[in-house]
Order: sequence, then C-alpha cells, then structure tokens
Amino acid sequence: MIPESSVTVRFAFHVARPSKRIRIRDGRRPGPSPDGSVPRIARLLALAHHYQDLLERRAVGDYASLARLTGVTRTRITQVMNLLFLAPDIQEEILFMPRTIKGDDPISERTVRPLTVIASWDDQRERWRAIARPNASEAASGSRE
Repeated sequence: MIPESSVTVRFAFHVARPSKRIRIRDGRRPGPSPDGSVPRIARLLALAHHYQDLLERRAVGDYASLARLTGVTRTRITQVMNLLFLAPDIQEEILFMPRTIKGDDPISERTVRPLTVIASWDDQRERWRAIARPNASEAASGSRE
C-alpha cells in the first residue's frame, strides 16, 4: 500500500489583458456595426463621469487607485478626467455626437485635449466651434459677399 501524502505547490500567475485584435472564427475582423459606433471621445467623457462618481462615492480612493484598477497609467487617468473641465454645453455636444458609420471619428480626444486647460468656458467654446464646425466661419463669410 502507498502511504498517503500531500504536496503543496505555490505559483504566481498573471492574467493577461485581452488582445485588442478581435477576430471571428474564420480569421476575419468583424466589420463596423450597421448602426455605427459611438465616437471614442464620447465614450471617454462618459467614462470620466463614471470615474468621478466612483471618487465621489469613495468607492475608489484616488487617481492612482483608478489607474491600478483599470490597468492604465495615472497620466492616462488624468487625461481622461480632464475632459470634465470642458464647458457643460461642450460636454453635452460630445456625449450626443452622432454615431460614426464609416471611417474615423470626426473629432479625436487628442484634438479636444488642449481645450481642457483653457480656464475660460467662453474661450473653450470659441475653440470648440473651430474644431467641431471648421467650415462654419467660411460659410458665414461667404454668405456676406
């Protein structure tokens, strides 16, 4: 008869983040949804509001805790949270931007990021109009001639 014994093994493992490359079974990437996709800047702004709610409810202590929880850098958390410094009407426009059916989003987060450091909401609005409606000033000046 074999004597009964036990073995204890300790090991460390790391759960890898899922790949951003999503493929369906036949190896092709899925195409865009026929309904389009919510622009990335709108998703990031909604995420910033969610993070702010977590901070206010004290579910998370600070930006560093958010960074550890989400697996991104504190710098990236700060960039996302800075979107909350945009004027409320600009935030509303971003959150209700039409879905992107084909191609790139019309406005990127990198384009909007410089607005977050402008203290005056009036100045932000002026810069936002130049970003969101770049041809509006040309159309206005063309109609006067």
